[in-house]
Amino acid sequence: MDKILRINMSAAGGPEIKTEPLGDYAGLGGRAMTSGIIAQEVPPLCHPLGEDNKLVIAPGMLSGSVAAMSGRISVGCKSPLTGGIKESNSGGQPSQMLGRLGYAAIVLEGKPKEKALYKVFINKDGVEIKEDNSLCMLGNYDLVDKMKAEYGEKVHCISIGPAGEMKMSAASIAFTDMEQRPTRHAGRGGVGAVMGAKGVKVIVIDDAGCAARTPVDPEKFKAANKEFVAGLRKHPVTGEGLPAYGTNVLTNVINEAGGYPTRNFSTGQFEGASKISGETQAELENTRGGEGSATHGCHRGCVIRCSGTFYDKNGNFLTKQVEYETMWAHGGNCGIDDIDTIAQIDRLDDDYGVDTIEMGATIAVAMEGGVAEFGDAQAALNLVKEVGQGTPLGRILGSGAAVTGQVFGVERVPVVKKQAMPAYDPRAVQGIGVTYATTTMGADHTAGYAVATNIMKVGGDVDPLKPEGQAALSRDLQIVTAAVDSTGMCLFIAFAVMDQPETFQALLDVINGFAGASLTADDVTELGKSVLKKEREFNQQAGLTNKDDRLPDYFLKEQLAPHNITFQVSDEDLDSVHNY
Repeated sequence: MDKILRINMSAAGGPEIKTEPLGDYAGLGGRAMTSGIIAQEVPPLCHPLGEDNKLVIAPGMLSGSVAAMSGRISVGCKSPLTGGIKESNSGGQPSQMLGRLGYAAIVLEGKPKEKALYKVFINKDGVEIKEDNSLCMLGNYDLVDKMKAEYGEKVHCISIGPAGEMKMSAASIAFTDMEQRPTRHAGRGGVGAVMGAKGVKVIVIDDAGCAARTPVDPEKFKAANKEFVAGLRKHPVTGEGLPAYGTNVLTNVINEAGGYPTRNFSTGQFEGASKISGETQAELENTRGGEGSATHGCHRGCVIRCSGTFYDKNGNFLTKQVEYETMWAHGGNCGIDDIDTIAQIDRLDDDYGVDTIEMGATIAVAMEGGVAEFGDAQAALNLVKEVGQGTPLGRILGSGAAVTGQVFGVERVPVVKKQAMPAYDPRAVQGIGVTYATTTMGADHTAGYAVATNIMKVGGDVDPLKPEGQAALSRDLQIVTAAVDSTGMCLFIAFAVMDQPETFQALLDVINGFAGASLTADDVTELGKSVLKKEREFNQQAGLTNKDDRLPDYFLKEQLAPHNITFQVSDEDLDSVHNY
């Protein structure tokens, strides 16, 4: 990948396309690229929906190669939800395709003078952008079908739904999966609203005629990749649990641990967990869609295959396998145990283009505010439809949990930096509480997945109910995660890498064989630190302080059943996380 594509939406006479060499950004990919460009080029105090913000879409360092698990993509901007820097990560095919086309990043900058919608088409011959207002308010599914009819059956898309057009703070960006369905999303932080503010509805990608990126040392790369895959397949999480049951295998695990946030984080166990568990879901998928339906990769080159395909009661495709966070957000967190309704909501979330975590957390807050009853599946479905239709209530909900809590006078709103907490209660999993509080991203489990060590005992054993060791655990995981997010690798490789030194070495050898480098573990650590330092500095200049690195007060005051514990990690320990 040797070039950056810039599209200036403010240019006189219409959008201006420019391709330029990497320059100062040479050697960067994924999160290192998005955060590097945002930190360097975006004024921290700018309005997130204004012309000074930029939207950066960057494949990982290894994307476009045949390295296993290398098809993740990063989206970066100043977040309209948190007011700080944002990197949102997604699977799907576009990362591999952009890598093969030679683009290390797409940068959308400026803002159209007039209200208009644009589509971008990228192939080996170049880039074109056209105004197309017929796309206005199309859902992601119909939009992709329209683009396939126009540009060919093999294209893939990066797109926004109605929520992005309406510039809702919960809006996501969709990336098509291997079957060209808009099921993979850069969900968090309102990145879809920024794309909508730029006036870009869809980026269509065709990599026909492009070969995979070639490694500098093919033999070393091939051997290391083989060993890396073998390591992933022999680990019980990446080789057994995730492929068999998907991410939703965690429902029973976290529920049994007493850390499953139920009815807006009011208790740590849900009586209906077994009805919406990964085991139940996989059985349903294999029954309705045929054996093997519960095993599916989100992009080519995935060997973990932790996704699947969800079919309705008539055996028709409805949505991708509902992931753990989504099943929890619209399930236990709202007191709902109807798996079919949750799957319908997931389909709507993807079609409208909203973050499933933020949406589920928002509906639970609205339920606590009296808008609907906990457990009312039909009411939850109807509330999501309000968002897609852009009704006054829908616009409130589409603004996220923090705004919804304000509107309806709810005190117990589970957010950090205005971003909703995911599916682990920080009182029962104290390490993830540290990550929620201190990550540059707002509450985000993927920024430093302490659940692995607290609950699954991967990479060590830190007692989830005690404050000791949690700050150090989160710090180390945040550093490693920032580095992994820069490679284009799926974060789930961390399970095997943390437990198997030989698999970590194989990963290093994959990178070195590809790039002709000699990186060590220390170099990976330094990469992660450098990314976090840039993000931290941006946030500070945007006005965020250590007072924003805190959980809401009620987590410190209200005991969580069944362990009857509060969040115990001190402010001093929280402030120490970024001492590196």
